[in-house]
Amino acid sequence: MVHSLEFGLIPESIPSVDGGCESKDCMVMIDFNQNQSAGRQKSSPRRWIELHVRMQGARPPISRVILVPADATFGWLHAVLQISMGWTNSHLHQFIVNGKCVSDPKSDLEPLEEGTVLDENKVRLNELLIESNQTFLYEYDFGDSWSHKITVQNASTNAPVLSDRAFCLEGEGACPPEDCGGLPGYAELLRALKDKKHPEHKSMQEWLGRPFDPAHFLPEKANLWLAKLKWPKVTESALRKILMARDGYVGE
Repeated sequence: MVHSLEFGLIPESIPSVDGGCESKDCMVMIDFNQNQSAGRQKSSPRRWIELHVRMQGARPPISRVILVPADATFGWLHAVLQISMGWTNSHLHQFIVNGKCVSDPKSDLEPLEEGTVLDENKVRLNELLIESNQTFLYEYDFGDSWSHKITVQNASTNAPVLSDRAFCLEGEGACPPEDCGGLPGYAELLRALKDKKHPEHKSMQEWLGRPFDPAHFLPEKANLWLAKLKWPKVTESALRKILMARDGYVGE
């Protein structure tokens, strides 16, 4: 599969795509050769990191491939993951990188062993992610325990870009509903929704309050909301506004 990173160019914008794609090969097709706008100066190359995000144990598979500036903080990456995965930032989270815990200091998490919890709003990706094929964890909701294994597919891509933002290059699978009981609860939810004779079929439909397709994911829609993420920092209230608009609760 070929995408923009292999050509060393980042688009000025993600083109709109009619319809959608729900297969595991779903990806955004980007015009690598589009010209820069008249009157705008070319920016100097910067380092980008390509990350492959896979929700561990999920069936059907749930994954995203994202491209982020290497000088982004882990706090900013958290916001990118919430938007692109489909979460609502309703629970605590942490990154586990090289045996270190990186999180929001307001969460008051216990450090791993005798270490300290690193402030995700101060630690930048390029301080800890230094080589391709490096892996780390993003854990969200310590009750449902959603664990995301993140692999650095490319740690040193230099490319010109005219804006500070993240891109979702491809992905598969819908995000599980919040508070559904983790992997076991999600599996049971899917069984109930699929089988009209299941004793909880109707109650699960009512609990969701909307149609749910576990294969549905549109990377181009994720990019629309990623484009609204402020750089280099985003407040919790600003992220909440983006997520609520994404999910149709409020206007943009």
